Amino acid sequence: MYASIKSFKVWSLNKSNARWLLAILGTGSVAGNLAVYFNATALPAGLLGLNLATVASIWYVQRRSSGSINFQPQELAERMLEVQETERHRLSRELHDDIGQMLTAAKLQSDWLRRRMPAELEKQFSLLCSTLDETLTKVRDVSAILNPRQLASLGLEESLRAHLLRTLADTHVHWSMECHQRLAGIPEEMAVAAFRITQEAVTNMLRHAAADNLLVQLQRSPEGLVLNINDDGVGFAPAANPGQEGQRGMAGMAERIALLGGTLTVHSHPGEGTHIKALFPWAPRGRERASTSRSL
Repeated sequence: MYASIKSFKVWSLNKSNARWLLAILGTGSVAGNLAVYFNATALPAGLLGLNLATVASIWYVQRRSSGSINFQPQELAERMLEVQETERHRLSRELHDDIGQMLTAAKLQSDWLRRRMPAELEKQFSLLCSTLDETLTKVRDVSAILNPRQLASLGLEESLRAHLLRTLADTHVHWSMECHQRLAGIPEEMAVAAFRITQEAVTNMLRHAAADNLLVQLQRSPEGLVLNINDDGVGFAPAANPGQEGQRGMAGMAERIALLGGTLTVHSHPGEGTHIKALFPWAPRGRERASTSRSL
């Protein structure tokens, strides 16, 4: 007896159950109305209640459907990038504030121990301190990559220089960056997109291109901010639809610039390097300011 009671579950009116209930009530209501019509009898109270229940179910399902959130493709992509940036900021904060502080405390403790350690353990302890220093540096680098805090204080140009210097420091790649105009007044969303696109392009270059030289160019134009990224690596065949072809990095670049109404052009052939051009258009009210700053 207890088992049978325990196995009984309260029936919940979720979206799927509401559809089934609506179908049953609708079928019963139609059948009842047809019977009354053909028999030419008065409308019974039970049938009236059935009709009212059917109408109430239709209203309920319609309200649930109209209240659901339906994202358009562009809105969905924008929401995904927003969530991605939020998560990156959270991870960066945890790395910097939590893990970074713990490593700093460990480094201070190791310095205290070094002054009291026997001489025969000095070599091994120096290796430990070196590992701690390197780990702390890596954590700070990853934190800066996840959340480029310097964008607000240093601006886009200096932030990109710092990123290239940090990322390519231990590689054989020779890089340069050209920017002959002031970039003051760049909107935050545009600066973040340009930074992330450059970040992704440099990562792809290090993973796949085997390039020796990299050139990054930033330029104001009447149409918008122009970002050019050139390398002399092995090149590749750009896909017409990067997301479907597995080129997720290129797909992410295209999504970021599309949300700002810009254009992304990729020229690459096997053995001929890669040229990426991104155009971020100015907002209508910013075009006049952009032209003025360009002339300075």
